[in-house]
Amino acid sequence: MENIVWASDATGLAAHIRKGDVSPAEVMEAAIARAEAVNPYINAIAEHLYDSARAAAKKVHRAAPFAGVPMAIKDLGISINGVPIHWGSRVRPNISTEDSTLVERFRAAGFVPLATSTTSEFGLRLVTETERFGVTRNPWNTGHVTGGSSGGSAALVAAGVVPVAHASDGGGSIRVPAACCGLVGMKPSRGRVPFTPDFLEGWFGLLAQHVVTRSVRDSAAILDLASAPDPYSPYQASQPAGTFSEAAHRRPKGLRIGIYGTSPLGLAVSDETQTALERAADLAREAGHRVEEIDLPVTRDFFADFARIVAVSFAGQMRMEGVRLRGAGTLGRIARVLRRYGELTGGGEFSASVLRMQEVTHGILTQTAAFDAVLMPVIAHPPLPCGGLDPRGLDLLSEQLLDALHLTPALRLSPLIDKLIDQSLWFTHWPAIQNVTGQPAIALPVHVTGEGLPLGIQAVGRMGDEETLFSLAAQLEAQVGWRDRRAPLLEPQ
Repeated sequence: MENIVWASDATGLAAHIRKGDVSPAEVMEAAIARAEAVNPYINAIAEHLYDSARAAAKKVHRAAPFAGVPMAIKDLGISINGVPIHWGSRVRPNISTEDSTLVERFRAAGFVPLATSTTSEFGLRLVTETERFGVTRNPWNTGHVTGGSSGGSAALVAAGVVPVAHASDGGGSIRVPAACCGLVGMKPSRGRVPFTPDFLEGWFGLLAQHVVTRSVRDSAAILDLASAPDPYSPYQASQPAGTFSEAAHRRPKGLRIGIYGTSPLGLAVSDETQTALERAADLAREAGHRVEEIDLPVTRDFFADFARIVAVSFAGQMRMEGVRLRGAGTLGRIARVLRRYGELTGGGEFSASVLRMQEVTHGILTQTAAFDAVLMPVIAHPPLPCGGLDPRGLDLLSEQLLDALHLTPALRLSPLIDKLIDQSLWFTHWPAIQNVTGQPAIALPVHVTGEGLPLGIQAVGRMGDEETLFSLAAQLEAQVGWRDRRAPLLEPQ
């Protein structure tokens, strides 16, 4: 029974349940057994929801499209009635008395939440290593990272505990874990999936949310169910011509595809990452598409402005959370640094960052308008060894910056901030671009390194055009066969 959960994507598992091959209750017991077996190795669960999951599996509406399929919900930026949401932090968790709009939509589709999944503290790092929950490990090799901030979600899907897990993305937090764990990870267009009623927008529009999956068809079908217009959301993405599921069953012809492999930070890019990007380009050519190299008008200043907006957003969130934070556990070092930096950033300086990013966005959208998709990396190196960011001096630099923030106006901290960006983003240079522009981008597991680690790339689409991305992604999936690829951790016999 455990094998059917491990082997199936959500669409396939739902079909088994509909045909009566297995009951929702049996599926849930198999998923729980798998979770108990593998979580000691990957450390990806924040809260176990086994009792409520068992009860829900017995009552799930069998007509729902994903009736009885277990899933995980990220421990960040969302509410599940009665469940502590920790935001990956030692501060006092938030316990809501209602479900978020997206959780309501998941339940209506028949999904049953099995657990909440670990995340980096407040989603601020692209690895999932926290003082609250410890290190979340990659099922392909437990000595390596899952990426972040949706690292727990990616680990649970890759390990065969659940076929799908909720994820969110403010600077790559869906796509980086997907690239590290061999999964499909769509960051939808701005305004496609609501965050209500928890908040109307996150990080001034940088945040998006969806899921990580094993297959393109799952990602498309779930976006159809999750993306109905929400009257309270400040952004509304344009509605697709058909359904995303229909798009995932079409095979596109004669697309014009750009390739952008340059590091916008001017930092090193590994040979394995270049190999993955070339592999994706070759697959596109084999499918009959026109592929050409392009450049984008993105400089290091772009990332300084991005960091400033994130810091100001986080500082504001901490002010709003002040009552809950009083007397609670302390924030981790990176969170303290960004909070302080945000507090010291002046209104004029912040506004200038927003305006500059809008100007860059216009340039990017103009430059890519002629392309149906642009292929680019997600991570600059294969998944790092656990703790791999720390030896590069990030902790020491953070302490220096934290000291300086108490003495120095934020505007005069440019050299330290520039260095902090280098130390924080040397692993992943590209994903924040699409959070700023609002474009959809899907991480695709096209490559496995010689050491057996996944290394995905991303396809970026026109604003509001997830349909073309799903069509292209499904075509590449058929060529590569990644739907049937599984991490070797405790493979069921």
